[in-house]
Amino acid sequence: MSNKPAFPSHPDAGRRERKRQQQCDHLADTAWALFEAEGFEAVTMERIAEAGDVSKVTLYRHFPVKEALLRHVFHRELREAWPAIQSELAAARPGRARLARFLQLQAAWCESRRGYLLPYVRFRMSDMRRPEEGRERSGMDRIFGELIAQGQACGDFRQDIAAPLLAMHLQFVHLATLLRWLSEEGLSLADELASMLNLVCDGMAVRS
Repeated sequence: MSNKPAFPSHPDAGRRERKRQQQCDHLADTAWALFEAEGFEAVTMERIAEAGDVSKVTLYRHFPVKEALLRHVFHRELREAWPAIQSELAAARPGRARLARFLQLQAAWCESRRGYLLPYVRFRMSDMRRPEEGRERSGMDRIFGELIAQGQACGDFRQDIAAPLLAMHLQFVHLATLLRWLSEEGLSLADELASMLNLVCDGMAVRS
């Protein structure tokens, strides 16, 4: 595995930023407990503010809609799970096999969060800002880019197209697969992602 981090570290945050992060974590944890107990649709922002013991103004300052709380929870889960995921991926051959293993792990996580993924995806797609304009990235772009670059380095994937561009294309196909699974009953996400990967990897394969 490459030592290049998918979630780069930042200098130690100042006291004010640490306090902000702690409050965001507290509000996200409060909201998640309510979503699990009462259902996502039933929980209001006012209910979250009350349970979190903050004013509505404070809640809305950090999270303008409740879907933003899902984003905070999900992105934090990925960051915290990444070291363990890397250990799993290291056991697989770079390239197609390693991408396949990552998608298997992701499918298992998505199955456990299925009831929340459609509002999360809709919220993410509604945010048209660029990252430099404040749009929060999940880290999937860096993960896909890193795994593709590893496949290129070992000769599994073609090198005439840059890894970040291939990663962008993979993200769009991945999103389409996820949306199909969310909108159609009876599909196995693991199987759908495996089929998607076969299609994508055939396009990324080294040309003889």
